[in-house]
Amino acid sequence: MIEQSFRSRLELLPPAARLLVTVAAADPIGDPALLWRAAELLGIDAAVAAESAPLVEFGTRIRFSHPLARSAAYHAATPEERRSAHQALAAATDPVADPDRRAWHRAQASAGPDEQVAAELEASATRARERGGVAAAAAFLERSAALTISPVRRAERILAAVHNTLSVGDFDTAAELLTTVRTAEPSQAARADLLRGRLSFVRRRGDEGPTKHLLRAAALLAATDPAWSRECYLDAIEMGVLLGDLDHVVDAVRKAPPSGEPVSGAAALLTGLTTLVGDGHRAAGEILRPVVGDAGHDVWARRPSLGFMLAAELWNRDAMYGIATRAFAAGRESGSFHELPIGLAMLATATVHTGDFGAATELISEEEAIADATGAAPLVYPRLHLAALRGRREEAVELFASVDHRMSLSVQWATAVFSNGLADYPAALKAAKQAVEYGALGTSGLALPELVEAAVRCGETEVAAAALASLQERTQAGRQAWGLGVEACARALVTEDESAYQEAIALLDDGARVVYRARAQLLYGEWLRRQGRRRDARSALRPAHESLSDLGVEAFAERAAGELRATGEQARSRTSKASDQLTMQEVHIARLVADGATSKEVAAKLFLSPRTVDAHLRNIFRKLGLTSRRQLRDLPGIR
Repeated sequence: MIEQSFRSRLELLPPAARLLVTVAAADPIGDPALLWRAAELLGIDAAVAAESAPLVEFGTRIRFSHPLARSAAYHAATPEERRSAHQALAAATDPVADPDRRAWHRAQASAGPDEQVAAELEASATRARERGGVAAAAAFLERSAALTISPVRRAERILAAVHNTLSVGDFDTAAELLTTVRTAEPSQAARADLLRGRLSFVRRRGDEGPTKHLLRAAALLAATDPAWSRECYLDAIEMGVLLGDLDHVVDAVRKAPPSGEPVSGAAALLTGLTTLVGDGHRAAGEILRPVVGDAGHDVWARRPSLGFMLAAELWNRDAMYGIATRAFAAGRESGSFHELPIGLAMLATATVHTGDFGAATELISEEEAIADATGAAPLVYPRLHLAALRGRREEAVELFASVDHRMSLSVQWATAVFSNGLADYPAALKAAKQAVEYGALGTSGLALPELVEAAVRCGETEVAAAALASLQERTQAGRQAWGLGVEACARALVTEDESAYQEAIALLDDGARVVYRARAQLLYGEWLRRQGRRRDARSALRPAHESLSDLGVEAFAERAAGELRATGEQARSRTSKASDQLTMQEVHIARLVADGATSKEVAAKLFLSPRTVDAHLRNIFRKLGLTSRRQLRDLPGIR
C-alpha cells in the first residue's frame, strides 16, 4: 500500500526527474558525484530535475524519504529505463578506483549474455573473497553465470557461486543454484556431487544420503584424477563418521582402484582409516599417529572434523585442541557461516576438557547465534560435553532429553560421565555400554574409561577388563600423556594397583589435563579410604575436591566432598561464581562487556539488536546486583 502510493507520486513527475530518480535508486551507495556524472551522460539537467523529485534528498549523500521509496522508484521504471540507468552509472564509474561497482552496473545493464561483463564479475568475486566478502563473491558469481554463454564456463561459475553461497549459510539459494548445473564434464559433475553432499548434510532435512553423493564423485574421478578421487573418499569417510555410516563408506573405498602412491599425507590417512576399521587400532596406530599428531597438516584444513574425532579416538588432546584452533581461525578469517560454526563447536569441546567452562560457554553461545541467524541446526555436542562435566542435574537432564536421536551416542557418553559424577553407577554402566557398543569414532573411545569405572563399581569385572583392553589399544596407538594417564587410572581401578594411580596422577600433571588429574585423585582417594588409610585418603581427596570445585565440575566435586566427610574432614563449601546465575547467552554477553565491548559490538557478534543486548544487560545486572559496566568488569568469576 505504501509502495503503491510512492509509485503514484512518481507517475506525476516530469520524465527527466523520473529518470533521475531511477538512476538514484539504481545505485544504493548514494554517491552524489556519481549520480551527477551519470545524469550528464543521460542528457539530464540534474539541477532542474532534482527540484521536481520530492522523494529524494540530494545532499552530501543521496537519501530517499523512505526505504520503500527507493524500491518503488526502481521497480516503477521500465526494464529499458533501468538498463539505461545502470549503463550510465557504469560509464560514470572509475574502472581503476572502483572496478567492482562498475562491473555490477554493467551486468545490470546487460539485456542478454555478455562474456566480457561475466569475466569482470568473476574478477570482482575473486577480489571480494580476498577481503573476506564471501556473500558479495557469491552474488557476483551468480550474476556472472547468468551472463555466460559457454555451457562449461557457465557450470564452472555456478559451482563457484554455490560454494560461496553455502559458506554464508544460504542453503536454499545454494540448493536452487545446484538444480541449474548442466554438465557432462567429469570434474564439474564430481564438484556438483560434492556440493550436493555437503548441502544435504548441513540442511539435515530427510534422508538425502550425503555420503552417496561423495562416493559418486570419487568414482567419477577415479580414472581421470586419482588424487582428487582419494580426497573425495576421505570426505565421504568424514561424513560417514559423522552420520554413523562408516562401514559402508570403507567398503566402497576398499573396492576403489589402488592409487599406487607412497603412504603419506592424504594417502596415509586413507590407508590408516581403512586399516583401523578392518584390523583395529594397533595395526593402524603406526600409520595414523604421525598424521593425527600434526595439527597443522594440510589434510586437516579441509576436513577438521575428521581430524578432531581421530585425535579423540587416539586420546591426543594436543591434536584435538590444535586442529580445533586452526579450524576456528580459518572460519573467522574467511567469514564462512559453514566453517566458523564447526571451528567454534570443536574448540568449545576441546576447551571443556581443559576445564575452562567460561571460555567454552562463550564459544558455544557464538555458534548458536550463527545457527539461529542462518537457520542451520546448532551443533549440540559441545553443550553435551559441558553439561556432562559440569554435572548440574536439572540442566543436564533437560538437555539430554531434548537432543535429536542422531546425537544419541553423544548423549549416552554424556549420561555416563554425568552419572559417574553422581555416583549413580548402574545408570553410568548402562549408558557407557550403549556408547561403546556402537563403536563410533571418538565417542566410543571417550566412553571406555567411564565404562571401566561404572563396571568396577557395579562388580562387573569382566566388562571392566574388556573395556580396559579396548582403551589400551587406543591409548597405546596414540602414545600421548592424556590417554596414557587415563588408561593408567582405569588400570588401577581394575587391578587395584596403587602405583597405577600414582602413574596416572603424574602423567596428568598438566594444566590442560586438570579435570582428569582431579578425577584420578578422587578415585585414588576413594581407594585409599576403602583400604582404611584415612590420612592418605585425605591427602588425595583434598586437592581433588579443591580442583573440581574451583573448575565448577559440580557432580564430581560433591562426590569428593562426600568422600572427604567419610574420612572425618569437613570439605569447604564451593564458592558460587557470578556466572552460575546466568544463562549461556548472558554469560557470553557479560564476558564480552567485561572485556570492554560496546552493546553495538556485542550485537554484531551475536546477531542481535543493540536494544536486545541492553535488555540482556539489565537482566545480568539485576541477577548479579550490579548497576554499571565497570562493576561487571571488576567482578571476579566473569572472565
